[in-house]
Amino acid sequence: GVEIRKDHINFAVQVPTGKKCELLLYKKGSMNPKYRFEMPEEKGIGEVRFLALQGLDTEKYEYNFQIDERVWIDPYVRELAGTKKFGVRMDVQKHQARGKFVRDAYDWEDDKRPHLAWNDVIAYSLHIRGFTKHSSSHAVHKGTYLGIVEKIPYLLQLGINQIQCMPVYDFLDNKKYTNYWGYGDAYCFAPKRIYASQENTGKELKDMVKACHRAGIEVILNLPFSEHIMPQMMEECLRYYVLEYHIDGFILNPVLAPMEAILADPLLKRTKILQNKEDFQITMRRFLKGDEGMVPGVMWWLKQQSKEQRSCNYITSHNGFTLADLVSYDGKHNEANGENNQDGPDYNYSWNCGAEGATRRKAVLELRKKQMRNAFFLLLMAQGAPCLLAGDEFANSQKGNNNVYCQDNETAWLNWKQLEKEKELFDYVRNLIALRKRLPILHSEKPLLGRDEMSCGVPDVSYHGESAWQIPQNVASRQLGVYYHGEGESESDCFIAYNMHWTEHKFALPALSKGKRWYRVFSTEEELKEEMLVENQKETVVNERTIIMFLGR
Repeated sequence: GVEIRKDHINFAVQVPTGKKCELLLYKKGSMNPKYRFEMPEEKGIGEVRFLALQGLDTEKYEYNFQIDERVWIDPYVRELAGTKKFGVRMDVQKHQARGKFVRDAYDWEDDKRPHLAWNDVIAYSLHIRGFTKHSSSHAVHKGTYLGIVEKIPYLLQLGINQIQCMPVYDFLDNKKYTNYWGYGDAYCFAPKRIYASQENTGKELKDMVKACHRAGIEVILNLPFSEHIMPQMMEECLRYYVLEYHIDGFILNPVLAPMEAILADPLLKRTKILQNKEDFQITMRRFLKGDEGMVPGVMWWLKQQSKEQRSCNYITSHNGFTLADLVSYDGKHNEANGENNQDGPDYNYSWNCGAEGATRRKAVLELRKKQMRNAFFLLLMAQGAPCLLAGDEFANSQKGNNNVYCQDNETAWLNWKQLEKEKELFDYVRNLIALRKRLPILHSEKPLLGRDEMSCGVPDVSYHGESAWQIPQNVASRQLGVYYHGEGESESDCFIAYNMHWTEHKFALPALSKGKRWYRVFSTEEELKEEMLVENQKETVVNERTIIMFLGR
């Protein structure tokens, strides 16, 4: 790449043996090289060519390399010039895109990384552009890093303390379609110009990170490197974003990324390194819609912790249905993508609750609302760090499209008008997040082992059915009671009754220690204005497709 020093600028680029290489310099904004400097092979080391220039005013110039007859953008470029429009393919051979010179000076103002404990994370997956691009976002800087800054009060109100951003590096558009997601070939060290409201792209991304840190919010980047990028370059890229942009973590593809080297890198030791795992998603989606044989998997996933899994729990993500669509469509509806509905996941484990897509049937709409509440409960009451898909908290829909990779339009952008319509759902999610934070037993620092670790006669987690201490073993069972017992006197006993069956079921309530009683504190069936003492302390009836939480006091 380019290194700007006090008295000169150093250029370094990899060039195959036997090929001619030139450095091209352009006047800022020009598509005609003003200067060409040869980078001789005999002065290089291995396949790396070097050149140092003195007296160059970096504010007035841009650069590329030419290898034989082809023009190349520097793979290590820090920012790109010429890429001002989203969805417009730039022809590098016509010099339409060029590298910018970036000076690293930036005032971080004593920035402090939050370094959240894994078990305290409440994550939120978003697309920088799609989050605020819609006119209904009311953001001043729509579709940009600063648009995220404008929404920080909203994130804090919801209870979010970590954002997971889809690719922010400058990626290229495909010849056939708009590359909205950012997967494929990219310039990994350069933040995307179109995501900035100002000329200085890197500064605006740093402003976003700094503002998030001030609010106690971590910033995680999704880096889906393509197979063309060497493992060494991937590791260098992670180091660069940690050092230069104070990024708190990354989501990587373990098939491509050199995970062993990354996890051993001393600079990345306190950085969260995540990978996407679909097991939680599939298990909980199937349990939600009432598939049989899911109870053992639900038991296992409810107690798994993210630190060990190196993965957040999610029921919906950018790849697939939104939550509103998950309960509204049996099949994908991707016709607008231009691939005859052949693209996108075929198996979504979704259920339309009785009607495909938009409907006015009241019973169907009520069931969909309940299923969304159930989904949020399954996500937020599991031990692993939950990750919400942006907009799910106000039932944002993509109209059945489960693969909006090419939809840079209102299909993929969040429609914030939904927040006004779905204020009740938003409040439900906000209250559920607050409840999770309030009860340490629901996000334990130590793994739950199902043993009596405190010698008090009760294990830290146990499972129940119609009879206390007996797990529903029948393959047709769609219900499960989970009893958490933690340390301390106050709110250390929690019982959650999950009934995903289409009929009501009785649940035995485990006996509490002397002087304690069960209180009903949360239900996915109705909004509980206040916590209620349970009349029958031995058993309770849970209606169909309902989850209820009880606390022992």
